[in-house]
Amino acid sequence: MLHTIEPNKFGPLTQPMTQAVEACVHCGFCLAACPTYSVLRQEMDTPRGRILLMKRALEGSTTWEAVQPHVDRCLGCLACEPACPSGVSYRDLISPFRAVARSHFRHSLGSKIRRFLAAKTIPYPARFRVAALVGRVGKHLRPLLPPSLRPMVDLVPSRLPPRETWPLVTPAMGVRRARVALLTGCAQQVLEPDINSATIAVLAQQGVEVIVPPGQGCCGGLAWHTGDLKAAQAFARNNLAAFPSDVDAIVTNAAGCGSAIHEYHLMLRGTPEEGKAEAFRKRVSDVGLFLARLGLRSRPRDSGRAQRVAYHDACHLSNAQDVRDEPRSLLRSIPGLELIEIENGHLCCGSAGTYNLDQPEIAGDLGDQKARAIVATGAETVASGNIGCLTQIRSHLANLGSGIRVRHTMQILRDAYR
Repeated sequence: MLHTIEPNKFGPLTQPMTQAVEACVHCGFCLAACPTYSVLRQEMDTPRGRILLMKRALEGSTTWEAVQPHVDRCLGCLACEPACPSGVSYRDLISPFRAVARSHFRHSLGSKIRRFLAAKTIPYPARFRVAALVGRVGKHLRPLLPPSLRPMVDLVPSRLPPRETWPLVTPAMGVRRARVALLTGCAQQVLEPDINSATIAVLAQQGVEVIVPPGQGCCGGLAWHTGDLKAAQAFARNNLAAFPSDVDAIVTNAAGCGSAIHEYHLMLRGTPEEGKAEAFRKRVSDVGLFLARLGLRSRPRDSGRAQRVAYHDACHLSNAQDVRDEPRSLLRSIPGLELIEIENGHLCCGSAGTYNLDQPEIAGDLGDQKARAIVATGAETVASGNIGCLTQIRSHLANLGSGIRVRHTMQILRDAYR
């Protein structure tokens, strides 16, 4: 029997989900691009398979329980989108589906506790720092912890960098060419705050005035990707109010954050803020894209030292925001720098927000594959544009005993100008 999704059955999110489902012709081009398929080799763990399952759940022709494991295993990396000849907007389906399925999906008690702890700590830098310090103690107690909580302590870094703060306004050096507001992120402030310092330094050096709005908060991406629509909307509304309108751009330096903000119109679909969210997201730009479009007013000086740098495409930068060439062009502007591509670079590293907490085995396989591919390049440094990727790659390179440095593109550029 042919079923259809009832109009507005799931509120304002029904239409974008329906359009995504109807656009899929089940050709299978997405299979080769899907990281979970590369690990699991199961049809239902491909975008094509998941679309069919989600369609059936939305129609009511299958149970939510039958769909849940396959949807939970989706990274949300969006590698399927550039591979799709039909232009299926998978992003309009996966996170909205998780939002409407949240009340139907069932999780174990341990999973609920883990998700609760992540939701109440990671988006809040002060809490996250305390949680990370507690987690370092928890590493010594790992055998005594429930299995569901062990992935959390496994990911706690052995050390945390000192806390950093940034001026509300950093003036441009020389003639001002632009004025931007910077999203400083949440986990990044704790795990590697120097990324923000490097971003501000590079922008200022290029004649860009940088504002750090004091009222900003988490982008809402972690909540959105786990189906917590209410929390995602609250974070989105906060940032809509916090960021000024009299800037040339709202700049992000974490791919996951930029991607989430570009979906504010989905998070707030059907609310009074939908129009504001649509306008807001159009002003958001990854820092690499912004600088490439602005143009470097001066190249870094030649240090006389050659360096080999491998570049890792963060999924939510390359797939979600279509930013691939711009960070590479910035790195190639550094004299003596040889940029090296990573084999199967399109495959996700396995970080994907809280994925390595919820699906540690798959995330571990993907992280190991990525680290080995990076080692094979012979590079001394690997660069990327997302804190989650950097953390994941650093962890798996350490597992291999590799001394390859892991740096954000802005850190490498800042050091070159020094």
